[in-house]
Amino acid sequence: MGAAGRRCPERLALVLGLCSWAAALRGNDNSEALPESIPSAPGTLPHFMEEPDDAYIIKSNPIVLRCKAMPAMQIFFKCNGEWVHQNEHVSEESMDETTGLKIREVYINVTRQQVEDFHGPEDYWCQCVAWSHLGTSKSRKASVRIAYLRKNFEQDPQGKEVPIEGMIVLHCRPPEGVPAAEVEWLKNEEPIDSNLDENIDTRADHNLIIRQARLSDSGNYTCMAANIVAKRRSMSATVVVYVNGGWSSWTEWSNCNARCGRGWQKRSRTCTNPAPLNGGAFCEGMSVQKITCTSLCPVDGNWEVWSEWSVCSPECEHLRVRECIAPPPRNGGKYCEGLSQESENCTEGLCIQDKKPLHEIKSQNIENASDIALYSGLGAAVIAVAVLVVGVTLYRRSQSEYGVDVIDSSALTGGFQTFNFKTVRQGNSLLLNSSMQPDLTVSRTYSGPICLQDPMDKELMTESSLFNPLSDIKVKVHSSFMVSLGVTERAEYHGKAHSGTFPHGNNRAFGTIQSRNKATYIQNLSSISTQSELKTTAIFGHLGGRLVVPNTGVSLLIPHGAIPEESSWEIYLAINQRESSLQPEGTDVLLGPEVTCGPSDVSVSTPFALTIPHCAEVNSEHWSIHLKKRTQQGKWEEVMSVEEETTSCYCLLDPYACHILLNSFGTYALIGEPISDCAVRQLKVAVFGCLSCNSLDYNLRVYCMDNTPCSFQEVVLDERLQGGQLLEEPKLLHFKGNTFSLQISVLDIPPFLWRIKPFTACQEVPFSRVWCSNQKPLHCAFSLERYTPATTQLSCKICVRQVKGHEQILQIQTSILESERESITFFAHDDSNFPAQMGAKAFKIPYSIRQRICATFDTPNAKGKDWQMLAQKNSISRNLSYFATQRSPSAVILDLWEARHQHDGDLDSLACALEEIGRTHSKISDITETEIEEPDFNYSRQNGL
Repeated sequence: MGAAGRRCPERLALVLGLCSWAAALRGNDNSEALPESIPSAPGTLPHFMEEPDDAYIIKSNPIVLRCKAMPAMQIFFKCNGEWVHQNEHVSEESMDETTGLKIREVYINVTRQQVEDFHGPEDYWCQCVAWSHLGTSKSRKASVRIAYLRKNFEQDPQGKEVPIEGMIVLHCRPPEGVPAAEVEWLKNEEPIDSNLDENIDTRADHNLIIRQARLSDSGNYTCMAANIVAKRRSMSATVVVYVNGGWSSWTEWSNCNARCGRGWQKRSRTCTNPAPLNGGAFCEGMSVQKITCTSLCPVDGNWEVWSEWSVCSPECEHLRVRECIAPPPRNGGKYCEGLSQESENCTEGLCIQDKKPLHEIKSQNIENASDIALYSGLGAAVIAVAVLVVGVTLYRRSQSEYGVDVIDSSALTGGFQTFNFKTVRQGNSLLLNSSMQPDLTVSRTYSGPICLQDPMDKELMTESSLFNPLSDIKVKVHSSFMVSLGVTERAEYHGKAHSGTFPHGNNRAFGTIQSRNKATYIQNLSSISTQSELKTTAIFGHLGGRLVVPNTGVSLLIPHGAIPEESSWEIYLAINQRESSLQPEGTDVLLGPEVTCGPSDVSVSTPFALTIPHCAEVNSEHWSIHLKKRTQQGKWEEVMSVEEETTSCYCLLDPYACHILLNSFGTYALIGEPISDCAVRQLKVAVFGCLSCNSLDYNLRVYCMDNTPCSFQEVVLDERLQGGQLLEEPKLLHFKGNTFSLQISVLDIPPFLWRIKPFTACQEVPFSRVWCSNQKPLHCAFSLERYTPATTQLSCKICVRQVKGHEQILQIQTSILESERESITFFAHDDSNFPAQMGAKAFKIPYSIRQRICATFDTPNAKGKDWQMLAQKNSISRNLSYFATQRSPSAVILDLWEARHQHDGDLDSLACALEEIGRTHSKISDITETEIEEPDFNYSRQNGL
């Protein structure tokens, strides 16, 4: 066999070698490794046309490794250093048409199990080995790995708040995976292409970098990670680009508000350069600056003394002159009145004029003198008659009961108190009870009111007294008061007030106009009580009256005489409940409801009083409050500032309401501009509760609304529709304009009886939403759940606080069973029953008393007892020039008093003011022999403020 082998050609040796190798392959899988080379033959080494690539096994799907070589007699794969069995190979053979060489292509499948079963220092790998006549060639090693992608990101992007033009860096570390995941960024679910925006870079280690933040960069950002296996989304990160507010330039200084003397001027700026945005900080500092100023007072000119007479001229005249220089007019003062020069004849008529004889001139002078004498006599007669008339008038006035010296409490209280007069006179025509026959003895007693009663007030006087019971009064009356009553000697009277209250209701019948419309009026009342529209309408005549929107604090007072006689107007008063067209600028706020009164096409002869509630804590150092009116075109214009001095209208700001005197109807609103961070907006906090559809759930609803009756009424009506119940008496919260937010939380919930959803027991509301709510109540809801239906009681606390500000805690103690509930009752104002009152019953001061007060104070008095003193005693000390332009300043002051005291009717304070005026001036009187004993007014102010 060996000799035969030596005789065989080389081809036979190659075939035998292949046969022995094939036999080895057919043996055990764990057979010895194949030789790295086989006997060679003439030809070329194999050249790989395709080598196996790295591959990933996805889930349980096997992968295919391919290998292609030319020329190749055989190709086999070796994986992890071991030959793959020939049964696992699939081969294909072809011929290259150009060279005529054999091309062989082989591929194998690699399963997930094979890769998982391999344990080695490196990844699972495979390579192919190709044989030709000259020898073998090896391909590259291809690694096979199992592909996967974890679910959780190693680092999620975090939300940020950055200032405008600041840098934003969002970090993202994708989940572990094979192959490594590619990262893509989304903004508001839209892919970000950094190639289109040079300001954005996404190449740095999967991070998102925005070099200079813009407002448009605000949004929700998400990191997307993906490989051949799956895609993963990170948590979204909210990016807020905010703008801190900046002050605008100061305006020019306003003109000095005082025409003469010391005053003030102001300038302002707004936080609009830029305006705060996306929670940016409001500007720090003052928005308004005030400085004192001094205006030069006008000085009227005055004449100097006349000069000496000039030399007699050829025309027989001489002159003298004077100049307006003592002092000259300055600062807009008036020029001197009168002539600056005078001339007269300097020869006493002995001069020949116009070449006439002297006797002709004398005859003419005599005739002129006779005419002058005639006219002088007639003038003297007229003057004498006038003096006589004035004297009689003054005498009769001094004898009448309307004397200006009658200034004591009787000017008000005499209309509804009974006094006893002791006098030695047999009668007095001015005393009312003239039917009582005087007893001609040493002393007589007359019972009756001091002042005259008006016929229209007679019923009002007799039915009840305006005052609560008063203590006995003993007063020694000033002698001038006696003279005004026609009593020559001093009298002593005793008064005891009758018990009773101010008559309101149906004590008086409707007037002529009111009786015709009584049915309509009652029908309107019933509709108002059931409808949500806050509107009241009634017909008024010359006697005037009062119109009220029930339980809102909004009212309208039509004075007596504002409507022409024998006329009647249908007047309405309404509160706008729609979205207001008034949009305050910056941090300005709407302090009260938007009120409409009309009709707008009529005007009154006497100012009417409109009362609008507000929610500002009144302080001129912290607030600048303005009154605005809506034009017919729907735009808003400023009528006046509360601090201004004007004669067009008048605003009186009380702690909870603003009383406005106006001459024209329309739509009005109060706007507040905070001057400092200490400006306070008063909020009312109320808690309502009701059962939900699930009997185990209980809802707590917390409202923060403006501290005005109309805002509270709106919430009550809405809760009534939802079946809600007020759980605790509302409390007052002072919310400062310091840009800090509001926090509302539920505390002390019984742990084993009730539960609340985690992380929902506290809610925070941004400052801007609370401050600029524009009359819309803030509503926060909390959902509680009881563990068992046996729990019927709920006890907890509601804490409402402003960060670095005021705090209120409401204690809730209620039953969730309808049969055991104790509701918190709120009593409405008296005006809920009488939304419209016409005539005398609408006013607290009887008309006859009002007439006497006006007659007393409208007349100027040397002692200063005039309407200015009346205004001062009623706490009205600003913008008195407005009252000076009125036909009766005292009447307008009393109208303002009626508007301010519509609920309490505090007549005793007015009586005390009048008594104080009388007592003050009695001390400075020249009549010292009369003794005055100051009255002891111990009024019972049960209805006072």
